[in-house]
Amino acid sequence: MSRKRLQKSWILCLSFLLGITMLTGCGGRTDGQMQNAENSSTAQTSPDAENVNLISPTLEIVELENGFSAVRYDGDTGFDQFLAGGGASSDGEVVEYLANNLLSDLNLGDLLGGIFGCSTIAVQSPEGDALFGRNFDWENCEAMVVESHPENGYASLSTVNMDFITQNVGGGMVGMALNLDEVKTLAALYAPLDGMNEAGLAVSVNMIQDSAAIQQNTDKPDITTTTAIRLLLDQAGNVDEALELLGQYDLHGSMGMMIHFAIADSTGRSVAVEYVDNEMTVIETPVLTNFYLAEGEKYGIGTEQSHERYDILMNQLEETPQMGMEEVRDALDSVSKDNFGEFESTEWSIVMNLSSGEARYYHRENYNQNYTFRLES
Repeated sequence: MSRKRLQKSWILCLSFLLGITMLTGCGGRTDGQMQNAENSSTAQTSPDAENVNLISPTLEIVELENGFSAVRYDGDTGFDQFLAGGGASSDGEVVEYLANNLLSDLNLGDLLGGIFGCSTIAVQSPEGDALFGRNFDWENCEAMVVESHPENGYASLSTVNMDFITQNVGGGMVGMALNLDEVKTLAALYAPLDGMNEAGLAVSVNMIQDSAAIQQNTDKPDITTTTAIRLLLDQAGNVDEALELLGQYDLHGSMGMMIHFAIADSTGRSVAVEYVDNEMTVIETPVLTNFYLAEGEKYGIGTEQSHERYDILMNQLEETPQMGMEEVRDALDSVSKDNFGEFESTEWSIVMNLSSGEARYYHRENYNQNYTFRLES
């Protein structure tokens, strides 16, 4: 799709609100039917024998089940132009770029809001594959997997909380050259919360409950929380390249929130990237939850439960230093929200094989059923 098509003035009648619904549940989707899921087994009753659905996303958003969908995007996302123009130091500037260059009449709330608790684990399989597991803890929401094949960059899978991209269509007709699914998908490309690329790099953002904020202000170009993830998925082939890229930009945490990144690659290396007093710090670690790992006065600040989840995962790694994809799934299950009696749920869990490009998604703590994506260039 050319950028000129995206700039057609007659899509002004369509507006989007990139925001978040904080205290209400999310309704079901009606964008499409699951036409590309191939059921390779019948439903099972234990996580050891899963119901597996092989997913091949299309350019149309397809609902896989209530609250969970998938889509594919091919072509120019405008992200290179975004970076060349200096990036953005706030979510508002991200959407201003989208509105001026890609999506007419776009309005932004907050790409991130509230506190979510997440867990990640990196481990090697007995076969020598590098695996990365990720839980995203939140209230019930609309999750979407986006398979991206940009013109200039690595192909990737990423996950978006579509509550951040809510539809607000007024009167009039949407231009035929740019349909609703294309608009949602383009906006979603700028709001990933985790993902994996074809080079074998995985990245996740986890929140830290702290009053500090990340506002780096030097003469470097600017990126926000979610555009940093897009940058790494598009351009970084391993942890070293990811760290070099992050060092070339000033990071600005969305909503003034403190976050840290978990980054892993197909060599088995895994790190946490934290920002203490606006200085980037790298910690070698296989596990990340929601408290600071950097040595110094910030170490340990975060929620009590995040320490508990961290200890559970570290103990499992000590007992089982090598895990298969099913064992990583079980590790994620052991720290999912239903173990703690809280109002949130683990909205999605992902087991990524960074060596083979396979990602298995589990929706809302149903570990009997996975949606398998196989990333190909």
